[in-house]
This record gives sequence, C-alpha cells and structure tokens, in this order.
Amino acid sequence: MAVLSFNEYMKTTIVTIDGWSSCGKSTLARQLAARLGFVYIDSGAMYRAITLYFIRNHIDWTNEEAVENALPNINMRFEHNAVSGQSEIYLNDENVEYVIRDLVVAEKVSEVATIASVRKYAVRQQQKMGVRHNTVMDGRDIGTTVFPDAALKIFMTADILVRIERRFKELYAKNPNITIEEVAANLEMRDYIDSHREVSPLRMADDAVLLDNTSMTISEQLDFALKLVKERIPAETTGL
Repeated sequence: MAVLSFNEYMKTTIVTIDGWSSCGKSTLARQLAARLGFVYIDSGAMYRAITLYFIRNHIDWTNEEAVENALPNINMRFEHNAVSGQSEIYLNDENVEYVIRDLVVAEKVSEVATIASVRKYAVRQQQKMGVRHNTVMDGRDIGTTVFPDAALKIFMTADILVRIERRFKELYAKNPNITIEEVAANLEMRDYIDSHREVSPLRMADDAVLLDNTSMTISEQLDFALKLVKERIPAETTGL
C-alpha cells in the first residue's frame, strides 16, 4: 500500500491515536485537537461512511470489481458543527455523523475495512487531509500505515468488560432495545477482524506510547496525552 513519504507531510504535525474499539479514542482525539488547535479527523467514521454507502446502494463488497466501481462515487469530507463544536462527516454532501453509529453499520464496518481497495482509498484520503493541517487522527492503523513518521503516536487499550460497558451505554441511549450480549458479540467480532486482517492489521507501532485507560477518567487520560505532547512536540507548534 502506497503511503506518503515523510517529506510530503513534514510541514504539518501529526498526532495519531490507535487502539481497540470502544477505548475512547475519539473522545481523547477530539479533546486533544481542541486543546492544541489542531484539526481532528475520525478515520473510523470514514470506514463507517463507506460501509453505509455500500449498504444503502446494495454493493456486494465480497465482489472486488463491484467495490472498485463503487469507490469513485464516494466523496467524504469533515465539517465543523458550530453548535456542537464537533467535526462531523459528510457522505456525498449528506451529514451522516449519527447514521453511521447505528449497530447495522457497526456490524459490517470491520468486514468492509478488511478490503484492500477500501483501505487504499481511505488511507490516501486520510493522508491528503493530514497534509493540509496540524492534525490529531484516530483509528486502527494511523500510526503504523497512514502516518508512520507522526510526531506522537498513542495506542489505547482497556479491559474488554469495561469496553463492552462503555459501548453498551453509548448505544442504549439511542436504542433501548439493544442488549449487552449483542454489544459484546459485536465488539469481540470487531477485535478479531481488526487484529487478523491481512491488510494493515491493528497493532501497536514500535514507537507508540501505550495508554491503558481502564481505570482512568476522561480528564486523566487527557492529562496523560498532554504530558506526552509537551515532551515530544515544540511549544511553538502546540501553544502549551
């Protein structure tokens, strides 16, 4: 898989946050980007948006030709929502930030994300975004594949039972009919697929810093990340 060389994005500063599902990667990435004045990019939302497009348009993603024909029709961008203060993803000019969080998408996204052509497409889009701005990006392979020379790499993990509980609370608020057994099965399936796929499997980069937030509060994990930023990124870039 082709990736940009360091010289192609050395003018921007990249912080990558990878890790397992429901570890709070997006929460930390959003907070960190806001504190640093960096752009936040949720790479997972991109794979979810692609999955949503495939589902809506009845694309057989087990058919490589069908996938390759569909990808050029997918346009994604992030826009800042002034009301929520969050960066939200648009799929072909439609705000799908909340639609992509449904369980029907969650059940298929890891499967879609294993497809080589999908990952190549998404990685290139992510790299183009990182070239334009100082960026905090979270996902599964950002520090290993997308930006292997990032200024700071964090790898997040947490106890599986804690992750299941976090995910259940998040989904239950939107769908009271969901069961914790469904959430556990989905999370375990995603973990297996993410770590066993042939293309860019989930793994901790050799130079990443491990953040186990099993017993951490949200503010504690942000303090942990900010300390790393101060140690590794010049103050004139971050303002810290």
